Amino acid sequence: MGRANVWLKRAFIFVISLIAIIGLLLLGFSLFTHGYLHQQEEAEREIVAIRVMSVIAVVIILLTIFGAIGVWKEKRWALIVYAVGMILSSLVMLVLNIRGLASQSQVREEVKKQYLNFLPLVNSTEVLDDIQTELQCCGLESYQDWKFNIPNSCLCTDNSTNPCVAAPRNSSLFNSQKGDGPIMIYEKGCLPYTIMSMIRTVLGITMGIMLLWMLSAVLCIAILCQLDRKKDTPAVVYSAEAKASNYTTPDFFVSDSAC
Repeated sequence: MGRANVWLKRAFIFVISLIAIIGLLLLGFSLFTHGYLHQQEEAEREIVAIRVMSVIAVVIILLTIFGAIGVWKEKRWALIVYAVGMILSSLVMLVLNIRGLASQSQVREEVKKQYLNFLPLVNSTEVLDDIQTELQCCGLESYQDWKFNIPNSCLCTDNSTNPCVAAPRNSSLFNSQKGDGPIMIYEKGCLPYTIMSMIRTVLGITMGIMLLWMLSAVLCIAILCQLDRKKDTPAVVYSAEAKASNYTTPDFFVSDSAC
């Protein structure tokens, strides 16, 4: 059995260390969220998802332990378990990403129902102000969600890229205006931008994790290939004529002794 390259082993250890950290963070987050949601009666669906997340985190940590044992002790069975587990996990992540892309409309409707519970908007909050300023939007579905108390975070800036409209004349924005000119505010609400940002963030994180898992599986397979490689040993050739009696003393040694 051959030996794995030391730099390949170090790269593999570095990658599985990152995966172990991700698994520990995921386990801690799921346990904390489970304890928080357990106090709410209408969170059964979320609790089930958190439990699945906890199981996934435990599986990830166990696989990294197998991988560490395999690369440290050069145990083929442990590396095989790790490689198979990571390949299956990557396939599961790929299926979840495909399903997430296919169910974007359903996710939008569910998030929309949760956000619309905040209507009607009356007072501006720091969170909404930050969202409206960053995403260049106003309200949840439109600026009309604020009724007549439209905050200053809805005002269009000079470098605005999203469409703007004139604010209603009876809105609170005109209370501090001295002229008669129109006040431009963002036309669209923040809900579509928020949902798309959430979906892109989740898909981006899952894709990054999936690529990291696939990289670790490739490194593990490369180590297995090196361990399966036979060591180069010099060939031993047997000859029937190689006998001790065939050894002869050179002539110059005989002549010297005679002198």
